[in-house]
Amino acid sequence: MILRKIKCILWHIYLISEFFLVSAAIRIFSADPVLRRKRLLKNNTRISKRFIHAFNIKLTINHSENLQKLKDIPYLAVSNHTTYLDIILLSAVENFVFITSVEMRKNPFLGRITKSGGCLYTNRKRYISLPAEIEKFASAIHQGFKVVLFPEGTSTNGITVQPFRRSLFQVAIEAKCPILPVCIKYKAIDGKKIDKKNRDLIYWYGDMPFLTHYLKIIGHSLEAQIDILTIIPYQEGKTRQELANQVYGQILSSYLEQESSVDKQSNSLSMVLK
Repeated sequence: MILRKIKCILWHIYLISEFFLVSAAIRIFSADPVLRRKRLLKNNTRISKRFIHAFNIKLTINHSENLQKLKDIPYLAVSNHTTYLDIILLSAVENFVFITSVEMRKNPFLGRITKSGGCLYTNRKRYISLPAEIEKFASAIHQGFKVVLFPEGTSTNGITVQPFRRSLFQVAIEAKCPILPVCIKYKAIDGKKIDKKNRDLIYWYGDMPFLTHYLKIIGHSLEAQIDILTIIPYQEGKTRQELANQVYGQILSSYLEQESSVDKQSNSLSMVLK
């Protein structure tokens, strides 16, 4: 077990180093900011697929046909959020731009990762900057990017989906774009269902130290599921509160559905990313 963990840690160090080197080269040789971000996102997807193997994650994607419907259309994706692994999983299936906090940018290590990954930043404590942020995020969608919002405001303990902050749903209104609700669920660790005893190995929340949590999860095997939910097309006159409620209802329903109800989705298109 110890040797396997050491091997996994070395693999992770190699992938992280490669990620930083490639992103640094992209920033040096890409003068155009839009092209630079596109290349950074492609690097995210490439390295995230390899991280799924490094984390030993079996990922199932349900209703992947909804992704295909929006393949060539920029949009706002909205997801629940329990851990940094969410970003790896989503990046592995699409070239997403993530909205994250300025606090994350200030972190010496995670800040460098978010910058190298082409993230957008929001200051959740400084409401006066909100209109400018909404304009910036909507502009990214107009430039052709698919932007991800985690409206719970922070990662959670996985018990349920916390109420959504509605302010940044204004981005979809300003961009006049569709919204794609996404639900991420972690199903098992080392073949055992997620419960109170093992959930903190996966979920990263509160004041948990990042490095300690990261090192604990390395060497385990995980099963995760992404449900691509019903697309919400742009509709003139809808308020951000209405959009937040509609998206929250979809994600909460998907997150809380019982294991036995998964079989009824036999008409959905699924894929497994190993």
